[in-house]
Amino acid sequence: MVDGQVRTADVTDLRILSAMLDIPRERFVPPASAAIAYLDLDLPVGKSGSRRLLKPMVLGKLIHAANIAPGDRVLDVGCATGYGAAVLARVAGQVIALEQDADLARAARSELAGQPNATVVSGSLTAGWPQSSPYDAIVLEGATEVPPETFLSQIREGGRLVCVLGSGPGSKAMLYCRSGDELGGRPIFDATAAVLPGFAKTPVFAF
Repeated sequence: MVDGQVRTADVTDLRILSAMLDIPRERFVPPASAAIAYLDLDLPVGKSGSRRLLKPMVLGKLIHAANIAPGDRVLDVGCATGYGAAVLARVAGQVIALEQDADLARAARSELAGQPNATVVSGSLTAGWPQSSPYDAIVLEGATEVPPETFLSQIREGGRLVCVLGSGPGSKAMLYCRSGDELGGRPIFDATAAVLPGFAKTPVFAF
């Protein structure tokens, strides 16, 4: 997975590569998916079937783009079963892993129990976790169809947010940076991901 998908996608941070080599991804997926845990796939998790673990390449490149320093505080939005948070905990100083699905949050707490700098919290994904803000970086583990402006107040000045913006073949991985009261973003690579709960566009009815 690391040599064939992540390293070849220009992820050069040795901390990320080492974490993805060390952490057994099959622990974070249903037993029926264990055999395909290392394929280049968004793997379904949870009872609803709508939640996914990001492809290893997309996750690795997003974390790399966030330019996380060893002492940074990071908010992981939509942590699902905790794989991304486990990787982030090897890179950052503190990780707040936010999940609103009770079963997924329970699974994440179990898998991250031995990681002292990772804390799983339960709450609405769209609300973030202001109690521990400001964050040096925020990672959305899924796509959003609307720009993530609601997280502006939870990012420190100069802080970063990474996500996949859009749904379908035209979507892009984005890097946002806070400057004053603005969250400026730019596309960094083509990527697709399942839209996180609450992050879909409001339907517009035309007559």
